[in-house]
Amino acid sequence: MANSIESLLATGTKLWLDSIDPDLVRSNRAAGATGATSNPIIVTDLLASGRFDAEIEQLARRGLDNSQVAWQMTDGLVRDAQQAFLPVWEETGGNDGYVSFEVDPLLEDSEWNLSQPKRVSEYVRLGQEWSAGHKNRMIKVPATPAGLGALEDLVAAGVSVNVTLIFTGRQYELAREAVWQGAQRRKSLDGFKSVYSIFVSRLDVYTEKAVPQLSPAAQGMVGILNAKRIWSENQRYWADRPTPLRQEIVFASTGTKKPDDPPWKYVEAFAGSDIQTNPPATNEAVARSDRVFTRQVDKLPADAVVEEIDQTVDLKHLEATLMAEGIAKFANPQKALLALVAKKREAI
Repeated sequence: MANSIESLLATGTKLWLDSIDPDLVRSNRAAGATGATSNPIIVTDLLASGRFDAEIEQLARRGLDNSQVAWQMTDGLVRDAQQAFLPVWEETGGNDGYVSFEVDPLLEDSEWNLSQPKRVSEYVRLGQEWSAGHKNRMIKVPATPAGLGALEDLVAAGVSVNVTLIFTGRQYELAREAVWQGAQRRKSLDGFKSVYSIFVSRLDVYTEKAVPQLSPAAQGMVGILNAKRIWSENQRYWADRPTPLRQEIVFASTGTKKPDDPPWKYVEAFAGSDIQTNPPATNEAVARSDRVFTRQVDKLPADAVVEEIDQTVDLKHLEATLMAEGIAKFANPQKALLALVAKKREAI
């Protein structure tokens, strides 16, 4: 079973687990995963399982409120995952072995009604606070106007960032330029590390609904084409700005959504370079597939498919739609996490 994972890693792909479940971290680390990512949905599911009720009760009895309990539990789970991947960080000199998670997802919630400058300042403050003293902790910052506005100061302050919720090349370029401006304000580029999470399957879900006129050959290929183009541009950009550590693309949202698609569809498409952050079920399917993976990341779809996608898909509308959905998928799970903690505290 491990042979398929080994062949994927042999192409040059780094495998990060899209979970901080302690059991899954251990098993995936043993299979070759070298990092992890998290989000409020993952934390909520873990706490809902009941496996951590004793820790929640202990924190509640100390008088912590719902938000403080949620943060302490998230921080503890992330710390445990960091410890598991710290040897990778040490062996690679800081090029790999990271665990990343969002700063407060409610910063973008419309109910908070924060001004743009306030959002920016909170991203900077929390990013610095939550990363302080951690070698291999990465702070996720969404590619929203406020998130992008915070990147330069965060990077200048020495924070390692994972710019997330990137759906288009426009967002990537804005993020990359802000990160590079911040890097140049550092005394040294030693330790400078940034990654850019390009969401894939969500684009194909979008085109199924919003662009049904795409041909069968093009439908389901938009996310792959988009991410490969951004990967190629990232390669070009940093080749002209050599840094001690690699500034990489993270291929995110790699779990397939259509039952007819093989679960390794996106894994196979991006084999060969940078980082894939895969859901546990996707990694399990890959391990069971008995497939031999080869480098595909720099191979674009057929010219006719590329031309059709370029002529048919409105990237501005795509970005606006998916960003609105993405922000809701950040904020609503965080609210659910706080509600879950409140329910458990009431039971105590």
